Amino acid sequence: MHVNTKQRRRHSAAFKAEVLAACAETGASVAAVAMAFKLNDNLVHQWRRGRGAPKAPGVASKVLAQTTPPQFIELTVPTTAPPSPVPPARPPDPTTEMITLEFKRGALGVSVTWPVSAAADCATWLREVLR
Repeated sequence: MHVNTKQRRRHSAAFKAEVLAACAETGASVAAVAMAFKLNDNLVHQWRRGRGAPKAPGVASKVLAQTTPPQFIELTVPTTAPPSPVPPARPPDPTTEMITLEFKRGALGVSVTWPVSAAADCATWLREVLR
């Protein structure tokens, strides 16, 4: 018969606080922290839930305060007036000179019309399309 003579380890409140502080860091996983401190991750989870957590005031209590789950906070959002409806686009004036671009790629065809007065905008748009 095999008898386990290994005694349980006892950890100080300062050590537990250090482990819990490492768990509270952004991006830290409990398993990785436990492995780094040569602890079982289930033990660290128990400490985070409060069982066997450090009782000393100061750093330990701050760490426990950081590990409490977030709570719902109700906020009132000011309502704004709904945006005014956009008037329908007017068809271009046939007397105005227009730039017409037509693209075909396979079965897809696109036709774009720009006023000559916005030729610079048309050139900028065309450069982006052709990239």
